Amino acid sequence: MHKTAHNPLHQNVTTTNSTLKDPRTLLVRDDHLNPFDSFFCTFPTWFLFQDLTPGTETGKMTTPPSFAQDSLIEADDVVEETFDTDSALGTDDESTTASLSSSILHYRTINGRTYHSERGNSLYWGSNDERQSDVMDIAHHMFTLAQDGKLHFAPLDKGIQKALDIGCGTGVWAIDFADEYPSCEVIGTDISPIQPSWLPPNVKFEIEDCTQEWTFAAEAFDYIHIRYLIGCIPDWTQLFKEAFKSLKPGGYLESFETTPMVESDDGTVKPGSACAQWGPIFNDASKVTGRTFTVIEQGLQRKAMEDAGFVDIQEWDFKCPLSPWAKDPKYKEIGRFAEVFATQDTEGFILFVANTLGWSREEVQVYVAHFRREIRDRNIHSYIRLKVVWGRKPE
Repeated sequence: MHKTAHNPLHQNVTTTNSTLKDPRTLLVRDDHLNPFDSFFCTFPTWFLFQDLTPGTETGKMTTPPSFAQDSLIEADDVVEETFDTDSALGTDDESTTASLSSSILHYRTINGRTYHSERGNSLYWGSNDERQSDVMDIAHHMFTLAQDGKLHFAPLDKGIQKALDIGCGTGVWAIDFADEYPSCEVIGTDISPIQPSWLPPNVKFEIEDCTQEWTFAAEAFDYIHIRYLIGCIPDWTQLFKEAFKSLKPGGYLESFETTPMVESDDGTVKPGSACAQWGPIFNDASKVTGRTFTVIEQGLQRKAMEDAGFVDIQEWDFKCPLSPWAKDPKYKEIGRFAEVFATQDTEGFILFVANTLGWSREEVQVYVAHFRREIRDRNIHSYIRLKVVWGRKPE
């Protein structure tokens, strides 16, 4: 009995910038009892996971050699108390994005959640409603913490004139970058108009499908930033060739990606668990959409940059804890935000891919409840991998 998945990982959180202090103050919609709690306690996990256990074709995953030599993240001896206030259902009064821009783009709706319209070759598996946007702003802060407060690793000159952020989402990275480089014109592009209207004077946003031929002039930008486009790109080499064409000689391309594969170094992410199945579910969906989620595992960032003609390519790897289980203060702080990122709107992440695989709404709800409980369990030392690759266009 093989089950499949859709994409609902968003719950409402209030955050608009990267100055957040304590993510626990942001938990707005997760404080009511789940009417399915007693059902979840007795629901047989084999119903969901029977055909997805590691060792099957779906569960196979290769690990880059560099990851095998990573240092371990030490778990904290003091396990914090957690509160299981799960709600897999969300709320019925959630906004359906009834703005003028959404009516023009004819957003799709799946189980009450909105997704970008089917335009051209574009595809994004995450919801584009307010709940998901709030979570993505939290992700920006989490990513920035992982990078020690840096917005980029490419060695940029303070006097750069023009930068491009592909797949800008809520626009928070572009806005922060524009504040850091006030003399630089920053353009953010996305397939959904979900960016704010109040902006720094050197920022603007445009609707653009990066999987099509780019409309920017050749050699127009000093720097191009691409982040979190796993599962969206049919041809990474072609994407980076478009970036290469749009960069000035000596300009930099930087690619920041994650993986859906949830891991642990000590075996606490058990085979067949909801966390262990998160990645395989997305990988199954990629066989339908034709857009891979295993960008990191396949080393696509470096390969595509090399094929596109970039030189001086460098890499940065990071294990991102999904809850504050780590002993190290930096990892613990990142884990606090990552826990909100992973649990506050889990439905918004998984609903689209689950729908692609034919899951019912009830199956999604049950899976989401199991996943959230595991993420919140401090005895489960789960993490995902982050990878940044940057390269220079030859002069």
